Amino acid sequence: MSRYLLEAWEYGYGLPGSVYEPMLKSLHMKQAYFTPETIRPKAEEMLQRLVAERVREGRALKQARSALLVLDMQRFFLEPDSHAYVPSAAAILPNIRGLVRAYDELDFPVVYTRHLNTPQDAGMMDVWWRDLIEAGDPISEITEALDLSNGTLIEKSQYDAFYGTELETVLKEKEVTQVVICGVMTHLCCETTARSAFVRGFEVFFTIDSTATYNEDFHMASLRNLAHGFATPVLVEDVLNTLRRQDGD
Repeated sequence: MSRYLLEAWEYGYGLPGSVYEPMLKSLHMKQAYFTPETIRPKAEEMLQRLVAERVREGRALKQARSALLVLDMQRFFLEPDSHAYVPSAAAILPNIRGLVRAYDELDFPVVYTRHLNTPQDAGMMDVWWRDLIEAGDPISEITEALDLSNGTLIEKSQYDAFYGTELETVLKEKEVTQVVICGVMTHLCCETTARSAFVRGFEVFFTIDSTATYNEDFHMASLRNLAHGFATPVLVEDVLNTLRRQDGD
């Protein structure tokens, strides 16, 4: 929870506590809204809600040079004893592995990000959050469940994976025009990177069932925002089917 909101809760800033209490309860609440058993029907339900609300048609994943961005699948977010644990992260891991495998087989680019900070580069991250993810801490490592051997690893210091990194250069050198985003957290690094990709001219495909965050409200809010103006929400199965068709062409 951010230091600013904790201070708001403690001091009120002239507003009644009832203004802050629902917000703080929502921020603190963690849910396993995706589980191995529920992730498919839940994601399909989310997509149908987005389709019903969408103001314009989404784009089609059809370009030969798309890239997969796997954001911050680090032990910091995946281990239950970490205060940053994302309860739904374990449920999206098989889907991410399936995407990685499909991209590797087609020799399409896969980029992994690892979030790290020092006091010098953290900026507002140091002010907003209670601690930093430091390189020397084993919990900062990407999960061993993912094989990074065929991908590109980029270290980042902010929510935006493009900020201060070589990501845009890597993608443009590989003539990438579309990016598929997966990883954690939906409403922080994933959403921010999706917006940043959009303004850099990439078509963005945001996976519903291979991104995760602390609770369903955060997840749906990001999907609604992105579907309105930045990205096409997609299911992993649909991405895989598109890639299989390309592989057979």
